[in-house]
Amino acid sequence: MSFQLTNKEGESLVKLARKAVEKYLNNGKTLDVPKDLPPKLMIRCGVFVTLNNVKHEKKELRGCIGYPYPTTPLTRAVIETAIKSATQDPRFTPVSLKELNHIVFEVSVLTPPQPIEVKNPTAYPSKIKVGQDGLIVEKNYYKGLLLPQVPIEWNWDAEEFLCQCCIKAGLPPDYWLLDGTTIYKFQAIIFEETFPKGKIKQKTLRCE
Repeated sequence: MSFQLTNKEGESLVKLARKAVEKYLNNGKTLDVPKDLPPKLMIRCGVFVTLNNVKHEKKELRGCIGYPYPTTPLTRAVIETAIKSATQDPRFTPVSLKELNHIVFEVSVLTPPQPIEVKNPTAYPSKIKVGQDGLIVEKNYYKGLLLPQVPIEWNWDAEEFLCQCCIKAGLPPDYWLLDGTTIYKFQAIIFEETFPKGKIKQKTLRCE
């Protein structure tokens, strides 16, 4: 990955995500993009913000929404996706202000998705590095995305990762084997709070 973030830059993005949600839940207003940002933080990047509820030292997903493609300047994308993750994820009720004391924020900055080229779909698993690659499965109007950290959390191999991404797209799990299904991969730089409002560090994934 040619694009990189320093620890300080990653920390600032995670803090920005939390601040944006706090402001929106307090008064319904969207945080302004900070001024005098380094140019790197205004590059257009794909980004996802993930909220995890921490109970008894175990994480439970509370919201995750993002922009897969580099359509929006990074800092603005973090603000927008953080608010959407907290309030618009259709799988969950909106996050309440008091819940934020029990939620850890995670920001994933994505490389542009690239199609995986294979002569035979059975070769897809060999082209995927679990712990490094995220996936997008696309078939007609169906599309599903899973971040690189997901297969690590669920202990999936590359084939199961493909199946689960098809399911995320609303497709049968074996649709990655069919002609007309396009598979993309991307990478991510991930920063997360180690505990709610706590220290922020870059997340290193275990690779196969």
